[in-house]
Amino acid sequence: MFGNFRPDKRNKVETLANGQRGSGVYPLVCDQFSVFYGNNEAVKKVSMKIDSRKVTAIIGPSGCGKSTLLRAVNRMNDLIPHTSTDGRLIFDGVNIYSERIDVVTLRKRIGMVFQKPNPFPKSIYDNIAYGIKLHHSYSKGKINALVEKSLRAAALWDEVKDRLDDNALGLSGGQQQRLCIARAVAIEPEVLLMDEPTSALDPKATYAIEELVDELKKDYTILIVTHNMQQAARISDKTAFLFEGDLIEYNQTNEMFTNPKEKKTEEYLTGRFG
Repeated sequence: MFGNFRPDKRNKVETLANGQRGSGVYPLVCDQFSVFYGNNEAVKKVSMKIDSRKVTAIIGPSGCGKSTLLRAVNRMNDLIPHTSTDGRLIFDGVNIYSERIDVVTLRKRIGMVFQKPNPFPKSIYDNIAYGIKLHHSYSKGKINALVEKSLRAAALWDEVKDRLDDNALGLSGGQQQRLCIARAVAIEPEVLLMDEPTSALDPKATYAIEELVDELKKDYTILIVTHNMQQAARISDKTAFLFEGDLIEYNQTNEMFTNPKEKKTEEYLTGRFG
């Protein structure tokens, strides 16, 4: 289904996964990219370039294609029957919808954090170590170091370092979401996708995640879907506004929120619909 690699003809996605990281200004590029559910075109010929090590927010009313576009970036939509694409979605110079792409490798390089925290029903330690063990044959010491590094990156280490053997389901909602972020960064991706990561959290936990996102962009390219326009204004460098599957406007966040170029963008941002 996902195609096979030949050892002597590895494409760029496979090759760079073995220790190298892409260095382009635009690690992700949508080129007239569409997503279909059956005959329904949910994302319509979107073209945009995602800046490296910046936060890009995708906003728009419910059903506009935000999450569909986000999930397309690491091919999560492949799991939905009768889904197809058109155009190109390019990651580090490679069309990720090429038949030769190895999806497991792709998802290692493009991590994802979902709307609701979804820790494994395992210990805090095992939640982080699981992905590391899956992708690498590291020593126990190296795994321990990566678990600590990942939990520190998610600003969670000081809160859990003395109870790593406790079940992760015993953490608060905000801690669980930070654990899921730690789990995503543990396998050292280059891009982090976040699908409304604070929608199930209280204001205090939301603030902690927003602070974390601002810190993480030093090392990761972050693409975040949010229904909260204030959140987009607070944490993103650029914003894409989708409406009924069309990309209406894509610009620097400050510019879009203070001087939108399109009337429909202004109407959405001022609450006239959505």
